[in-house]
Amino acid sequence: MLDNFPRGSICIEDLEIGMVRFLRKEVTDRDIALFAEVSTDRNPVHLDEAYAQDTIFGGRIAHGMLTAGLISAVIGEQLPGHGTVYLAQTLKFMAPVRPGDMVHAEVRVTAIDHARRRVTLETHCSVGDTLVLKGEAVVLAPSRKFD
Repeated sequence: MLDNFPRGSICIEDLEIGMVRFLRKEVTDRDIALFAEVSTDRNPVHLDEAYAQDTIFGGRIAHGMLTAGLISAVIGEQLPGHGTVYLAQTLKFMAPVRPGDMVHAEVRVTAIDHARRRVTLETHCSVGDTLVLKGEAVVLAPSRKFD
């Protein structure tokens, strides 16, 4: 994984509208196999090239939730980071991710409710110029008041 930001926590008191964090990760055959193992989702479109060739995708694709997991990594490790609790996430899958694709997962702060410690985040993933996933997350952010 490649990112330009330190891992850790950004407390709600330090968050600002428009803050952005991201990571980049190449999705490998091993990632897909491990995700299938952990999730028990062994759909052959992910694991069997011969099967996947005869689908609308014309070849193997990564699990959509594997791609969505990269959003979770940005939220849980960078923005807001350690101590963040997921409350909600919407996802719209726009295009497939294939083995070998470099995914750019990005999170942007769009709203902050200091009184309830809630942060709304725009979330998306892309491969090159292609948007592959978009959505919105609501999280409970860490706070210095509760350290």
